[in-house]
Amino acid sequence: MRAGAASGWGRWLPGLLTLREYQAAWLRHDVAAGLVLATMLVPVGIAYAVASGVPGIYGLYATIVPLLAYALFGPSRILVLGPDSSLAAVILAVVLPLSGGDPLRAVALAGMMAVVSGTLCIVAGLARLGFVTELLSKPIRYGYMNGIALTVLVSQLPKLFGFSVAGEGPVRSLSAFAEAVLAGRTNWTALAVGAGTLAVILLLKGSKRVPGILIAVVAATVIVGTLDLAAHAGVPVLGPLPQGLPAFAIPWINYDDIVPVLIGGGAVALVSFADTSVLSRTYAVRTGTQVDPNQEMVGLGAANLAAGLFQGFPISSSSSRTPVAEAAGARTQLAGVVGAVAVALLLVVAPDLLQHLPTSALAAVVIASAIGLIEVADLRRIYRIQRWEFWLSIVCTLGVAVLGAIPGIGLAIVIAVVEFLWDGWRPYSAVLGRAEGIKGYHDIMRYPDARRIPGLVLFRWDAPLFFANAELFRDRVLDAVATSPTPVRWLVVAAEPVTSVDVTSADMLAELDETLHAAGIELCFAEMKDPVKDKLKRFGLFARLGAETFFPTIGTAVNGYLEAHPAVEWVD
Repeated sequence: MRAGAASGWGRWLPGLLTLREYQAAWLRHDVAAGLVLATMLVPVGIAYAVASGVPGIYGLYATIVPLLAYALFGPSRILVLGPDSSLAAVILAVVLPLSGGDPLRAVALAGMMAVVSGTLCIVAGLARLGFVTELLSKPIRYGYMNGIALTVLVSQLPKLFGFSVAGEGPVRSLSAFAEAVLAGRTNWTALAVGAGTLAVILLLKGSKRVPGILIAVVAATVIVGTLDLAAHAGVPVLGPLPQGLPAFAIPWINYDDIVPVLIGGGAVALVSFADTSVLSRTYAVRTGTQVDPNQEMVGLGAANLAAGLFQGFPISSSSSRTPVAEAAGARTQLAGVVGAVAVALLLVVAPDLLQHLPTSALAAVVIASAIGLIEVADLRRIYRIQRWEFWLSIVCTLGVAVLGAIPGIGLAIVIAVVEFLWDGWRPYSAVLGRAEGIKGYHDIMRYPDARRIPGLVLFRWDAPLFFANAELFRDRVLDAVATSPTPVRWLVVAAEPVTSVDVTSADMLAELDETLHAAGIELCFAEMKDPVKDKLKRFGLFARLGAETFFPTIGTAVNGYLEAHPAVEWVD
C-alpha cells in the first residue's frame, strides 16, 4: 500500500505521505522548531520584501503561503522556503523601472514574476528537467551569485545610511550613493542603528543556538521606539502593518510589462532552483534521505505559484533559515507549517508590533545575508588549479554587477552554454603508440618514445561526434595520416570515448572513408560502444564500412592489421 502511494499520488504529494507516516514523538520537536523559526521569518521576510522593491507586509505574505504549499508538494522534510536575498536584485531589476513608484503596481509585477517562475518550475519538473541547473558549472554559479550579492549590497547602502537614491543598476546606484554621502545626506543616527544591527548579526552569525538576527532586530526596534528616534532624529521606520491574512488575488499587469516580467520570472526560476537543488541535496545527505530533483522543482514551483496568487512575490530556499530549523530540532515539513501559522497569528493579533522597526536595521539584515552569498575561499582554490574557470567566474560577477542582475544572469547562461559546448567543439585527440613497460597503447605526445606500428595509425577521439566537431575530426584524422612516419595502410579510430554520433558526423565518416580509400587506406574502428554502433546501423554506415572493420579492442585491431600485412615487422 505504501509503495503504491509512493509511486502514485504520494510521488506528487510527498507532504501527505509524510503525514501518513508521522510519528507522535516528532510533534514537540516540529512545534518548537516552528516557533523558533517564526522569530526569524518575520524580520527577514520584511527585509527582503523592502530590498525587492515592495512594501514589507508582502514579505510576510510571501512567507506564509509558500511554506504551506511546499509542505504539501515539497520532497525535502527540512527545507525552509521564503523571500531570499539571492532573488532581491532580480525582482528589483524588474519592479523598480516598471512600477513608477506605485507600491501596488510593484506588488502586481512581483506577484506575476512569482506566477511565471512557479509555472516554469512546475512544467520543468513534470517534464523531468530537474537536471538543467547542473549545466551551470560551479565557477559560473559562484560568479553570478557574487554579482548578485554585490548588487544587493549596493542597493542597501543608502537605506543603511538613512536616505534613498534614484538609480537603476549597481553602477548608477553606487554613484548616486557616493554623491549623496558627499552632499551630507547621511542620517548618522540611522547609520549608527543599522551598523550596530549589522555588527550584532555578523558577530552572532556562527552560532546555531543564539538567534543573532532576532536579537539585533528586536534591540534596534526597542531602542528606536523607546527613544522615539523616528520623530526626534528622523530615523526611517517600517510603520504599522495592515491587519489580516493574504487574500487570493490575480496579479494583473500591463501589456507592455509582459516581456520584462517573463524574462525576470525565468531568471528567478533559474536562480531559485539552482539554490534549492544544491541545498536540498546537502540536507538529503545529512539526513540520509533521497530527494527527487524533479519533484523538488515541482515543490518550488507550487510554492512560487501560491506566493504569486496570494499577494506575495518570488521565493526560494533559504540557506540561513533552514539551518535554524535543523538546529531547533525540526523533523518534518510541519515545522514550516507551524512557522507560517505563527507569522499569520502575528498579522491577525499584533500587526503594530514592528511599527518602530528601523529600515536601516532591515538593510543590515539584507547586507548580512548578501555577505553570506559571496564565495571567496573556493574561488581561490579554483584560481590555483584552473585559472581560466576562475576568470570565467569573474566575468560573470562583473556582468551582473555592471549590466544588472537579469542581463548578467543571461550572460552567465551564455557563458555556461559556450563552456559546455567548447569541450565538444574542440575536444582532445591523440595518436597512440606502444610505450615500453606499460600495457596498451598511449598518447605519443605524453610518451614521445612510444613505438608506432609501420603503416598503422591509431587515432583516439575524446568526445561524442556531432555536427559541431565533425569537420575538426576529419581534419585531425587527415593530419594524423599526413604526419605518419611511414605510408599509412590502415587508420583505426579508438572509439571508446565516442558516446554518440549524429547524422552530420555519420555523413562526414562516409566522406572520410571515400577519401581514405582513394589513398589506399582502410578506415576501421575499435572499442566502439554498442549504442553508437546501433546508430551507425540506422544511418546505413555500418553496412557500408563492413562489420569486419569494427574490432572489440585496440589489440584485436592491431592483430587484424598484422595478419592482413604479414610483411610488417613488429615485435610487441
